This record gives sequence, C-alpha cells and structure tokens, in this order.
Amino acid sequence: MAKPRTAPATSPGEPNRDHLDDAVTDAVPGVAAPDHDDPDRPISRPEALSVWATAQRTGPVQRRGRYVPDSAAHPARMLPAIAAHAIAAYTAPGDLVLDPMCGIGTTLVEAMHAGRDAIGVEYESRWSDIADANLRHARAQGATGRAGVIRGDATSILSLVPGVLIGTVALVVTSPPYGPAVHGHVAVGDELDVRDNRYNDGADKGNLAYRDLTGLADGFAQILRGCTALLRPGGTVVVTARPWRKRGELVDLPSAVIGAGVRAGLVPTERCVALLAAVRDGQLVARPSFFQLQSVRKARAAGTPMHLIAHEDVLIFIKPGAEPTGSHEPSTSDGHGGRR
Repeated sequence: MAKPRTAPATSPGEPNRDHLDDAVTDAVPGVAAPDHDDPDRPISRPEALSVWATAQRTGPVQRRGRYVPDSAAHPARMLPAIAAHAIAAYTAPGDLVLDPMCGIGTTLVEAMHAGRDAIGVEYESRWSDIADANLRHARAQGATGRAGVIRGDATSILSLVPGVLIGTVALVVTSPPYGPAVHGHVAVGDELDVRDNRYNDGADKGNLAYRDLTGLADGFAQILRGCTALLRPGGTVVVTARPWRKRGELVDLPSAVIGAGVRAGLVPTERCVALLAAVRDGQLVARPSFFQLQSVRKARAAGTPMHLIAHEDVLIFIKPGAEPTGSHEPSTSDGHGGRR
C-alpha cells in the first residue's frame, strides 16, 4: 500500500484566495475554488493498485438514479467508477478538479459527491445541457462539492477559464473522443437499429472526434497545454484511452495520448488499467458493447484473430515542480479499488 501524501503548502506566488474564490464563483455560478486553509491536510485515497476494478457493476447500474435519464444519449460515456477512483486517489476534499472535455459531466458529478469542486468544458451544447442537469441532480441528492460547465472549445481553454485559476487545479480527468466504431446505441425490435454512434451529425469538422489520429493527437496536446497551465505544481492528469481498429489497422490512441502529454510539458508517471469487465471468482466477465462485438466478429470472419478489449488504459501524468499530491504506487495486484 502506498504511503499517504500531504498536499503542498501554498506557495508565495499564489494569488489571494479571497479573490480566487470570487473569480471562480463569478465565472461559473455554483463553483468555488478549493479550500486551502489547511494545506497540510492528509489525502485519503484507496489502496494503490495498477489495476482498477471499475466495472464490478455495469455502466447503467452505476448511473441509475445518480444521473438524469437523458445521459444515456451520449455515445461514449466514461464509467463513473473510473472517475471516482481517480478523484479519490489523486485529490483531497476541497480540491479543484477539471475535465476539459466533460461530455455529460461524469467527472464533475463524481467530484461533487466526493466533496471536491469541479469545472468542466464542453464543446457541444447538447451535452453541456445534460451535464448541467446532472449537476443540479447531484446537488439535489446532497452532493457537497460544487461544479459548473463552461461551453466552448477546450483547445482555447485558457480563454474560457478565469486567469486567477492558473496554477490551482489539483486534478484533470478526461478522455479524448473515440471513433464511432467503438460506441453508440442499438435498438432491438423487428429489425436491428444501429443509431447515435456519433457525437454530432459529422458536419462540424472542428470536433476532435472527426479528425484522424494525427489531428486528434495535435488537438489533444493543445488542450493538455492549457490544462498544464491551470494545474498547480505537482498536479495530476488522468486520461483514459483505448485502441481500436480501422480497416484492419490498429489505431494506437494510448501511445498518441502519451506523446501529446509530453509535448504539453507533462511527465508520464504511471500506466494503469481500468477494467471494463467484472472480476468474478478470479475470472473476467466481459461487458462489451454491440460495436465491439460486431468489430471482433467481422475481423474473425475475415481471418483476423481479434479479441475483445476488456480494459481502458489509464495514462497518468504530473506537472513538474513539486511532489505529486497523491499517487498510486504500481502493483501487479488485481484488487478491487475504486468506487462501487
């Protein structure tokens, strides 16, 4: 088990906290800056494991009652247990969490329920409206953290977020958009209806989801540069990603994300696994999407021995300048850390 760490003391160059709180509240109603009155507070976090058992319950069960029903419309939602595990592992209560591509607000909701404050940026108004509804729902359920969503393009995040927040964010949790081959919705009736496997209608080519791997990596590096400026020294970035195949070729998104993080000035520190399968009696119980199954079946029919992907890579970086405020120590164990 990793030894607990303590949050770093406030540095002499940090802005006045009263002004910081006012600026955050003015920019995003309902959001407060982190409470730094006790800089030596201990950080409580789960057992340090390199394998996160984050799918002991299915995604719909994890979201049931915690998210508004319209959340199901998004084609590629992060498992709440992944966000919750990262927040518990790398932050303390009162810290500020950022998701620059927040979608329906999963990171923000889990931060609120964990007593952290959060800011999200979302490019598409359809998803930011649902994220707003999820934040209202979390507050109604008694979540103690505060959060808000800024609508805009995260590649220009420093023009969207108040300047006084530069150097104050404790944790960034996000995921780049995937191609439509690995997500979406299926309706089963007299005929199979495959639908809504896109972020929008595809007309807006500014959306990162419609760039090739090089364009996606470049855009994501630009987003991470802005996040790096917003992070406090020693702050953590957690990015989930998985590879997929396009016309038989492997699209190695995790490696592209690592390269993007390095170009943004971040230091890679860990590469963990967030299971997309349940652990039952020492075995993995897969929870694949229709699109994953379809892709594997087509590949095998063509003679390519593909297998289902049962995990997402969790790529962890820190901003240089101080000891990380929280960190997993790598382990080969496959224990059951993370929120249930």
